[in-house]
Amino acid sequence: MPVITNIDDLKRIYQRRVPRMFFDYAESGSWTEQTFRENSSDFEAIRLRQRVAVDMSGRSTTSQMIGQDVAMPVALAPVGLTGMQHADGEIKAARAARDFGVPFTLSTMSINSIEDVAEATGAPFWFQLYTMKDQDYVSRLIQRAKDAGCSALVITLDLQILGQRHKDLKNGLSAPPKLTPKTIANLATKWAWGIGMLGAKRREFGNIVGHVEGISDASSLGAWTNEQFDLTLDWAKIAKIKEQWGGKVILKGILDAEDARMALKVGADAIVVSNHGGRQLDGAISSIRALPEILEAVGDQIEVHLDSGIRSGQDVLKALAMGAKGVYIGRAFIYGLGAMGQPGVTRALEIIHRELDVTMALCGETSVQKLGRHNLLIPKDFRGKWEA
Repeated sequence: MPVITNIDDLKRIYQRRVPRMFFDYAESGSWTEQTFRENSSDFEAIRLRQRVAVDMSGRSTTSQMIGQDVAMPVALAPVGLTGMQHADGEIKAARAARDFGVPFTLSTMSINSIEDVAEATGAPFWFQLYTMKDQDYVSRLIQRAKDAGCSALVITLDLQILGQRHKDLKNGLSAPPKLTPKTIANLATKWAWGIGMLGAKRREFGNIVGHVEGISDASSLGAWTNEQFDLTLDWAKIAKIKEQWGGKVILKGILDAEDARMALKVGADAIVVSNHGGRQLDGAISSIRALPEILEAVGDQIEVHLDSGIRSGQDVLKALAMGAKGVYIGRAFIYGLGAMGQPGVTRALEIIHRELDVTMALCGETSVQKLGRHNLLIPKDFRGKWEA
């Protein structure tokens, strides 16, 4: 077993063990991938203030996200096709999150279904909703999440139309993989992944197959999905979904202060400052650069979370010190899952937790709830000099 000290160590193992199309699905952005890259690189521009001669004993990373106690303010983000990264991937990631004490968010486009995860974990989790044209399907999906005991609904707002991801098109991404000569050649080198998949509970989109009339295979599913994203989604529809859900609602995909104010008006419990990990609008601002303006717009009237670009506990600390109440990790836990299954997700969480804890101590703080701008050195031009 190699010595694993950081998230990049897990990424290297992940790349060796998972088929190329699923590695590329996670490790890519849209178009030129500028936003994908800057989501991470912009964190590097922020420096930490080292403090000394401070009592570092009795540290705590515990906090709350939308009223839920968490071991650290980090949630597992919704990631489609997680069950293709490792057999029963959503179940294993959800179990790791449950045992660690952080929220897990199941994607609409998951392989394991809502019911699969609920049965396997026996604990509440969050469910992420893509709005579809098929209103009957959406209503039934929301009810299924209610029946499964999901404790929050995460509505993704920035995927009404799919941003082009060149690698996915070139790889012929599908679930399960289409057996072309190129795919077969790559799968032959990933035999451990293949053996695991033979015993997987599911290998297709579990929240859709069997729940939509006429969907029986990958080709019919692909055609249905491409036509179903709701181009007409607006704030009125979001308000109706919130009313139908009747519980905690998180709106994901906020990157503009005006949209943050609209989220506040519809009564969301939290927003996620996010650009979909750089997978939608390439050329958009990074999440961490967008965070200050959004915080200024809504203050403490709504809980503000952040995703996109988090690869370490230091990134987590920087986002929290900037004012976010929680962050989401996607690729970081996927690396662990693809590398080692459930223990790999646990290892990713352990790495981030330790980095957060040690960095917090060296910044002179004993609680994540005491973090603030006083812990950071931020470039004067960090927010940019663009004109709207």
